[in-house]
Amino acid sequence: MTVVTTTLQMLAPPRTAPRPFPEDVRLDRAARVSPEYARFLYGLVGGPWHWTDRLGWSRQQWVDELATAATEFWVLYGDGNPLGYVHLHPQPADGGTAVEIRYFGLAETAIGRGLGGRLLEHGVRAAWTLPERAGIPAVSRVWVHTCSLDGPAALANYRARGFVATGSEETDEDVPDRPIGSWVATGGPAG
Repeated sequence: MTVVTTTLQMLAPPRTAPRPFPEDVRLDRAARVSPEYARFLYGLVGGPWHWTDRLGWSRQQWVDELATAATEFWVLYGDGNPLGYVHLHPQPADGGTAVEIRYFGLAETAIGRGLGGRLLEHGVRAAWTLPERAGIPAVSRVWVHTCSLDGPAALANYRARGFVATGSEETDEDVPDRPIGSWVATGGPAG
């Protein structure tokens, strides 16, 4: 299957504040996420969209990934359950810090509730204000990759929040006909 990966960025914070969430939804910052919870969120959100790259990672690979200084997860909750998340991954860059939105998305049960744009808006604000919480150099760039294996609204959502495409790449990848789903991606048995 041909997979199109698009890189997008923003070089200045948005001028408008993020829209609020409904009263029954809250967003929590998690500065230190366990490898188990990070993997669970990855599978919960990515299982329906062919996110499989990290499912085979060892615990140590997850530990190493999460050890990057100032890494944050912002987890969206409703009725006590995770509804989605944003994983911010800062990196030193010329002129300051580049923050990658490493992963972003909603659980299947949260799709269609008007939460995706709001979650991204709050994640973008968190990326730009990361130095205030982590004591790192000022953010000069917030960026993200999205691909044709992500949810169908992903690219439009990034563009609607002010991200600008800086390039795209096509690769041929061996992808199953159907995503494995959240159940299997979070460790449940197939079948």
